[in-house]
Amino acid sequence: MRTVPAERSDPVRIRDLYLNGTRLRLRRMTAGAVDVYKLGQKIRTDDSSPEHVKITNIYLSAEEYQRLATLTGSRLEKVRWHCQGEAQPFAVDVFGGHLDGLILAEAELPEDGAYLPHPAGAIADVTHVDRFSGGSLANLDSAGARRLLEDVDSWPS
Repeated sequence: MRTVPAERSDPVRIRDLYLNGTRLRLRRMTAGAVDVYKLGQKIRTDDSSPEHVKITNIYLSAEEYQRLATLTGSRLEKVRWHCQGEAQPFAVDVFGGHLDGLILAEAELPEDGAYLPHPAGAIADVTHVDRFSGGSLANLDSAGARRLLEDVDSWPS
């Protein structure tokens, strides 16, 4: 997406830690004054496609989160906005840190669900592009992030 939709609500600040050598993600979600802590695992049902995954989440206490946050891994920061699309609701993630400037939209579809039309402002469908998965984005160094953002900026509107 080039910009965040004007009609958006319920921002959630998300801080992810993708734990080195695992398929685990430690997540802190902050909405207003409320923090939610999760340890998650995403397993692809088809190794060649990032679009179909099984997700398991374990909800943590603040103390459990703090203990796990000392582990090594790759970090990702974003603010997730909720938007209403023509066909169904979707989320827009506005990235910060080394990915400042990247904006991605996402919709949850049932397994047999048809793809949705692009939301206004979308420039490409990256559903099948593994380099836009959270783990791949988190593992980019600053030079890789810069190249990714330059590549996205060159896509036609």
